[in-house]
Amino acid sequence: MTPRLRRFVLTAHIIFSVGWLGAVAVFLAHAIAGLTSEDAQIVRAAYLAMGLSVWFVIVPSNIGALLTGLIQSLGTQWGLFKHYWILVKFLLTIVGTILLLAHTQPISYMAGVASERLISNTELLGLRVQLVADAAAALLLLLATTILSVYKPWGMTAHGLRKQGGENTERPANRKSWGLYVLAAFILLILLFVIVHLMGGGIGSH
Repeated sequence: MTPRLRRFVLTAHIIFSVGWLGAVAVFLAHAIAGLTSEDAQIVRAAYLAMGLSVWFVIVPSNIGALLTGLIQSLGTQWGLFKHYWILVKFLLTIVGTILLLAHTQPISYMAGVASERLISNTELLGLRVQLVADAAAALLLLLATTILSVYKPWGMTAHGLRKQGGENTERPANRKSWGLYVLAAFILLILLFVIVHLMGGGIGSH
């Protein structure tokens, strides 16, 4: 990409990423209010706001961050598979996108119920707790991707080293295996989270 286009894509990626993180934080606040508030009107307003924010802010920001990040990695010297931190961040973003899209239906359901009537403190309690847990997990995931973007840990992958002609100028050789272990641990934790979530009825019970 040209320098001007590269700066444009980077700016768009930052805007979408910050918007996604901020919207999820607000979504979590609404989910907590919907779960804990004793004021039926506040509960109703919280779930109505969640239904609007997920479709008009969170999903567009998520897709925008994913696409601009992919364009930026493939269109610059960073690459998508050259550095461990980029690969892990991309995988985390993919998982976050899948889980978000899988949970739009229960969010819309809660917003639909709130639009029709007031919700009692004990009604749909399991689903309301699940929305808080999902929002908290999403916020932690986004904080992790932010930390990866700032600290850029683990150095280059084997593919990245081959692209550089086998010269490792970023890190000692003994850190290569550590980076692979961390990458494997990230993937394992992601798969474990998804499996436990599904087995526990998180998506299926909505």
